[in-house]
Amino acid sequence: MQRVRNMTGANLPVGTDGRGVTVAVLDTGMSMHPDLLGRPVCFRDFVGHRNLIYDNNGHGTHVCGILCGSGRMSSGRYRGIAPGARLVVGKVLDEKGDGSTEIMIEGMDWILEVKRKYEIRILNISVGIGSLEEPMKENALHEKIEELWRNGILVVCAAGNKGPGEGTISSVGGVKVLTVGCHDGSYAVDNPSRCSLYSGRGIAGSPVRKPDLVAPGTDIISCNLNGAGGFGRGRNRNAYVAKSGTSMATPVVSGAAALALQKYPDMSNEECRQKLLYTATDLGLPWNQQGWGMVNVERLLN
Repeated sequence: MQRVRNMTGANLPVGTDGRGVTVAVLDTGMSMHPDLLGRPVCFRDFVGHRNLIYDNNGHGTHVCGILCGSGRMSSGRYRGIAPGARLVVGKVLDEKGDGSTEIMIEGMDWILEVKRKYEIRILNISVGIGSLEEPMKENALHEKIEELWRNGILVVCAAGNKGPGEGTISSVGGVKVLTVGCHDGSYAVDNPSRCSLYSGRGIAGSPVRKPDLVAPGTDIISCNLNGAGGFGRGRNRNAYVAKSGTSMATPVVSGAAALALQKYPDMSNEECRQKLLYTATDLGLPWNQQGWGMVNVERLLN
């Protein structure tokens, strides 16, 4: 995360931390990791229907750490992009990271239901969904995402990890959302498993240009599911874990959006989207690979 902050210009003055902004996350849940204490204001389990906050996979915990972890267990080194932001977390994926369209839509309906109560401004979906075999389900999912957007929520979705072929953007990333691909700039150029090699790509020359942005996503160190054991000496040994993919790039952009909405609280979701796009750093890559470029937090806020 220290590398990510350096690459995206997110080493910011004290107080620029997303405070006052609520971000919803639909994922595998969230564990009670020390870096995430105090972040969640609401949790709902659509899979196991439990009452306690939990994550039996680890993906959601990692995503939440990238977004708004405090970095407490690492003296700030692995803190998230917007460590002051609040979380509303919906568990829509099981212990294997699998889910259904119906549960995802149920989670989105819940976000709409509690939007006003918790002042939700952003929805992070670090879930790559391929082309659904049933068009009616895919249409229902797209309609629900568009409803979220019409209700003023900035929906930030992963481009998916089915690249590098054309037209491999995740199903949810192809509609009215901010779609995030994965690229690490000059980092890991010799790494054969770097995320830019499999990040979902749009169709060259298409009038719908996707992804919208890219962010770092290779070997991102963030909160580990098994690191939620406490604060004692030696207890932080397993506090963090490295993961890669567009799932990791997405909360980088959601965190950047939270910082922008903290500074400009009256911005609409569409204005926030445009500001993120127009301030990105052009990497000189084809549009269907990089979109407008790498998210640039420093330029975004200035």
